[in-house]
Amino acid sequence: MYIENLNEEVKQYFKILSPEFPKWLLEYIETPEMQRINGISMSCGTDYSRLFNNKYWYSNLDHSVGVALIIWHFTKDKKQTLAGLFHDIATPTFKHCIDFMNGDFEKQESTEERTEQILKQSKEIKNLLNRDNIKMEQISDYKIYPIADNDTPKLSADRFEYNFSSGLVFDRVWELKDIEEIYNNVTILKNEEDIKELGFKDWEICEKYIHIISKLWPEWISDKDRTVMQFLADIVKSMNVKGYLTINDLYTLSEQEVINKILTCEDKYIRENFIKFQNATEIYGSDTPVKDKYCINVKAKRRYVIPLAKHNGSVSRIDKISKRAANDIQEYFNIKHYKYTGFNFDFKPYE
Repeated sequence: MYIENLNEEVKQYFKILSPEFPKWLLEYIETPEMQRINGISMSCGTDYSRLFNNKYWYSNLDHSVGVALIIWHFTKDKKQTLAGLFHDIATPTFKHCIDFMNGDFEKQESTEERTEQILKQSKEIKNLLNRDNIKMEQISDYKIYPIADNDTPKLSADRFEYNFSSGLVFDRVWELKDIEEIYNNVTILKNEEDIKELGFKDWEICEKYIHIISKLWPEWISDKDRTVMQFLADIVKSMNVKGYLTINDLYTLSEQEVINKILTCEDKYIRENFIKFQNATEIYGSDTPVKDKYCINVKAKRRYVIPLAKHNGSVSRIDKISKRAANDIQEYFNIKHYKYTGFNFDFKPYE
């Protein structure tokens, strides 16, 4: 059912990542814990704001399946593939907005700790793992597999996937034919630490990849993106402070279910300000605090990659090979933002 219900473009995209879909993966995808994250968007709340024009719904489950398909394509290892599939199983409603609520807006890792707990509590997942003779510790932390995940700015299946899909759905920077050309040039290389890492056979294709994807990166640190994420964090916090929403709800409900709770809660202040947020079509920026308006001062995690590429018989980071790539990356780091941003209505979260 999951595959049948996919957007047609996503079906084609998945076929690029893995021409043959591993059927053994489907039973894991259909477990209740994985189906829950089908109700959580990869957009971190921007689907619910008129400031953005996302092309279509792309769920956290879609992202997780995409990561799994990349890992499977390059490794054919079930353990690594499942670790990739499960890496976001503990994602809360509104995704990284909850990291903002926790004050973790730069690293955005505060919500990862429940992964193993959710896996261990799932009868369906445990039964499938027992059937496939796979141990829990082999799939509960994808960080042990460098093809699945590694430290920024290295390239991993996780970063590859959200760069690809974000460039299709949230800010259209390429088409499927571009993704296919780029992806088909990827191979497994050894990095500076002699550890396996995804990289490029041809540095020119890597250069093209950086040139295109660097147009997307500024969106993730933009004034409007940070404002939307912090506002949703403050609304969720206010709902929790007033007892309309528990922290556990964020790990059991879909985003639409939480939104319904917000729109039907007894507190008129929360309800009406959320509607103002939904209808807002602009934000402001300021270098000084703004009174009597919703005003925030937060930074954001800089997401980027500097991949490995083959060049003249050796392997190097693309910024050491290509001036164009180095300039594209540096331009991203040179972006300046307003210190304070917000909406043109007054909302102060409950403490």
